[in-house]
Amino acid sequence: MSRRYDSRTTIFSPEGRLYQVEYAQEAISMAGTAIGILSTEGVVLACEKKVTSKLLDNDGSAEKLYVINDNMICAVAGMTADASILVNNARVNAQSYLKTYNEEIPCEILIKRVCDIKQGYTQHGGLRPFGVSFLYAGYDDRYQFQLFTSNPSGNYSGWKATSIGANNSAAQTLLKKDYKDDLSLKEACELAIKVLSKTMDSSNLNSEKLEFATLSLSKINPGQVIHKIWKDSDIDSLIKESGVLDDKNTDDD
Repeated sequence: MSRRYDSRTTIFSPEGRLYQVEYAQEAISMAGTAIGILSTEGVVLACEKKVTSKLLDNDGSAEKLYVINDNMICAVAGMTADASILVNNARVNAQSYLKTYNEEIPCEILIKRVCDIKQGYTQHGGLRPFGVSFLYAGYDDRYQFQLFTSNPSGNYSGWKATSIGANNSAAQTLLKKDYKDDLSLKEACELAIKVLSKTMDSSNLNSEKLEFATLSLSKINPGQVIHKIWKDSDIDSLIKESGVLDDKNTDDD
């Protein structure tokens, strides 16, 4: 039945659905899991890394984590080529706002501008939706630390903890169970590791399979935002400290 309505982005089905948008969302559900957790001290983004080849040299750069400006970072799930286009657009918008008003762009305004572009690609013939979802971690003076997610339709929403990509339902269930409003940044990092260890199709969790980033305030310079994309050694240390591997071995026994 859907064949009559999925040949164009702009054709609605009798139920009012856009099948091309749903196809894009289905493609994202096959991508690696990405998790975002809001804490009292900052925001954590953690992603499952899909290693295509051990021979690939990426110079230690992250595949699914991007720095947008001094106050925002993001994680993606889906087509990284589409993500690069939207990330570059977000960076240009952020710098344009900074140049015009001499202050960093508020998080939600920037996200809304990117989502306007995503929504536009669902309503014009000859275009296709962007096949990527985002997790945005940001900070501004009015709302402090914030976590947003957006999908190919152009919808966006704020969260305390959420996930996108594969095993999304299982990750959401675990986050609902273990999330608390007073989590410290360290506790949020450990929770992210715990959730990924239970949702990823892997018996051995290590830095080769994970990407990690945090957004927090400097303790030395008040008001200065620090975004950190973690090195492999830092991720391995966190996994060891969290005791996830010990718990996993106990479960297997």
